[in-house]
Amino acid sequence: MDLIRIFDAHLHIIDPRYPLIENQGYLPEPFTCEDYQKRTKKWNLDGGAVVSGSFQGFDQQYLKNALQILGDRFVGVTQLPVDTTDEEILSLDEDGIKAVRFNVKRGGPEVLAHLETFAHRIYDLAGWHVELYIESKNLPEIEGTLKMLPAVSIDHLGLTESGFDTLLNLVSHGVRVKATGFGRVNINVAQALQAIANVNPDALMFGTDLPSTRAPRPFLDADVELIQETLGEELARKVLYSNAADWYLKKGVEVKGD
Repeated sequence: MDLIRIFDAHLHIIDPRYPLIENQGYLPEPFTCEDYQKRTKKWNLDGGAVVSGSFQGFDQQYLKNALQILGDRFVGVTQLPVDTTDEEILSLDEDGIKAVRFNVKRGGPEVLAHLETFAHRIYDLAGWHVELYIESKNLPEIEGTLKMLPAVSIDHLGLTESGFDTLLNLVSHGVRVKATGFGRVNINVAQALQAIANVNPDALMFGTDLPSTRAPRPFLDADVELIQETLGEELARKVLYSNAADWYLKKGVEVKGD
C-alpha cells in the first residue's frame, strides 16, 4: 500500500479536550490526530477530509485544531446551524473548512428542513458543498431537491440496497459518493462500486471512516485492496486519490499529478 497515493475523504478525529455530546446513548472513545497518523503511517497519504460527527455538534475548535496539526492537505467538513453568519462561514473557510454535513442517519429527517437554501448559500458564498449521511432508501423523497443543489456528496455508498437505483440516478446528475464505511453498509460493496463507477468514474471518493465509530466492522486495509481488485489500477487511482483531491482541494490548493 505504500506505493498508492491516498486522499482520505472521510475520517473522524475525536479529541477529548473538546466538547463531546452523547448521541443516541453513544459517546465515542478518543481518536486523536496522533492516533490517526500512527494508523496511516505506512501509507502514501496525501491529504484528507476531517468530518464532524453527531457527537461533536457545532463545535469548531476541535476541527480547527485538527486541521492545524494535520496540515494544509487536509480540509474540514463541519456541522453548522442555519443562522450562521456569512462572516463566520468565510472565517471557517480560511481555517480550511470546505463543506457542511447533514447527518440524517443520526439526527432524523428534520435536519433537512433548510437543506436547499443553506446549500445554495454556502456554495455561492464560499464554494462549499453539502454532505449527507443518509440511507439510500430515504433518497427518493428528496431526489428532486438534491438534483437542484450545486454540489452534493453522499456518505458510505448510501448504506442500503433499497433506494440504490435513486443513488445511481443522482450520480448521473453529478452527485458524488464516498466509498467509505464498508463495514457498516447493507449492500454488496464490490457491485455498488462498479455500478457507481460505470455511471460516473469521477463520482467515487475513498475514505477510511476511521475510527469507524459504531460500525459493526471497522475499516480494514483490505478495503483498499477491494477497490483495486474491483475497479482495476487506473480507476482505483482515481477513487483512492484524484477524485477526492479534485473535489476538496479545488479552491486555492494545488492538486498534485498522479
